[in-house]
Amino acid sequence: MPVLQRDVTREVDTVRPPEFSRSERVRVLAAAAVGSVVVGYAAVAAVLALVSATATYAEFSTSGVLSAAAPAWLAAHHVPLRFDSGQFGVLPLLPTALLMLLVGRTAAGTADRLGLYEPLQARGVVLSIAGSHAVVGGAIALVMGDGVVRATPAVAFFGCAAVSGLAATIGVARRCGLVEMVFDKLDPVALHGLRAGFMALFALVSVGSLAVAAGLAVSWPTTSGLFAEAGQSVGVGLGVWLLCLGYLPNAIIAGFSYVAGAGFSLGGVEVSPTRFVGGPVPPVPLLAALPENAHVWTPAVLVGVAVIGVLVGWTCRKVSDRPASRLRAVLVAAVTAGVGSLVLAATAGGRLAGGAFDPVTVPAGLLGLLVALWVLVPGALVAWLAGTRAKAAVAVSGAEFVEPDYDEDAEAADQDVVFEDDELTDQFEQLEVVDADEFEVEEDLDADDYYDEDEYDDYADEEDAAGDIADEEPEDVAGEEEEPLDDEEGEPAADEEDLDAEFDEMLGMEPEEDLDGKAGR
Repeated sequence: MPVLQRDVTREVDTVRPPEFSRSERVRVLAAAAVGSVVVGYAAVAAVLALVSATATYAEFSTSGVLSAAAPAWLAAHHVPLRFDSGQFGVLPLLPTALLMLLVGRTAAGTADRLGLYEPLQARGVVLSIAGSHAVVGGAIALVMGDGVVRATPAVAFFGCAAVSGLAATIGVARRCGLVEMVFDKLDPVALHGLRAGFMALFALVSVGSLAVAAGLAVSWPTTSGLFAEAGQSVGVGLGVWLLCLGYLPNAIIAGFSYVAGAGFSLGGVEVSPTRFVGGPVPPVPLLAALPENAHVWTPAVLVGVAVIGVLVGWTCRKVSDRPASRLRAVLVAAVTAGVGSLVLAATAGGRLAGGAFDPVTVPAGLLGLLVALWVLVPGALVAWLAGTRAKAAVAVSGAEFVEPDYDEDAEAADQDVVFEDDELTDQFEQLEVVDADEFEVEEDLDADDYYDEDEYDDYADEEDAAGDIADEEPEDVAGEEEEPLDDEEGEPAADEEDLDAEFDEMLGMEPEEDLDGKAGR
């Protein structure tokens, strides 16, 4: 009787996310949205409270800090502020980066709590966080009204939504599979070019940071002097240091634009490797990194960007055997680096309240174009020349085959036999190679020709005994006479003798006499 067995190999244990009701999901999303706004606002207020508490002539009050944190929170979302003298659009990028980091971590924690794993499931987290920041930003702009510091409600609404939505998307991108979804839609060549483009952008920003560090190191006496002129109190020094720290990413982007050839401008001051127009600058210690005069060697900074383009081409040289595919990878890298440079440059500058140093400009379009060219031109040349090429097999008719020289002794000496087992390898190495000429091989011997002499003698005696028994006439049991048998010991029959004689005549052979004196072949 057959026995039925359950196929346990078909059972698959899958880890499913926890199931939440609609009210529970709404409560989790609301907590994430409100929490990101409250925590960000509290962080801005804490920084302002620290500065006002350490300042010498500042009056510290909780209501004053909380009210002053509102426009600062908008500035952290990169929303331009307006004064009676003009618009203030050169906003520090470090608070924006820290705020985006905070929002991203909140979104990632919410996705983990809800057990989200599909790209479409990220909509709830992103929309809730972006919506809450947009509503709060628009409300703050409306409440400020026509005060000393103002903000356009529409700009505040969409600006806060864009910054927080981008941060939330980055936070849930890996957990909800957004990164894999984008990468799956790209072919390997485009994906390699995208990675090379981000690497090039990171390298260019690093070169810009090195340029700023070198400028501050060279002009360190000026930097320390500007700190001393700001004030001797701890609060003033802390405020100036926080100001320089907040605008440090802006300075790095300006340095990146300088080494790429686009340069930057601060009011009437223009600085680039090929053009220099001097003038007064604000007394900020971070601006001490600006060059004071034009030098002959300044165009040499462009070599660093060209080297980065060469490295991009070198990384794309093995993408494919086809030169067109390698050029496409370099083109994708150039576009990626160019677009990234354009976005960074667009956020680094802006209006500076209509004063003598207005505006602060980092030419975004020119920088993006130059970066794309710096990556594309040298990268394409290196990828084209240094790349691997496919070997095409060409058949030539009538070509004579020339047998290469082959040295058996050298080939045997060069061969190294290695087994997976070390003991077998050692035993094989101990074997002695012997030439075939040293062996004496007996020719024309089959497998049946090898015998034992004693065994053969016994077998011959048995055959002789059997022959003697066969020669004796057996008794006629039934009374009938048996016909003579033709065997090896008896005489051949007459018919057989006639046939042998005829065969000998056909071959022209003379009959021979055997040992018994009888005619035989």
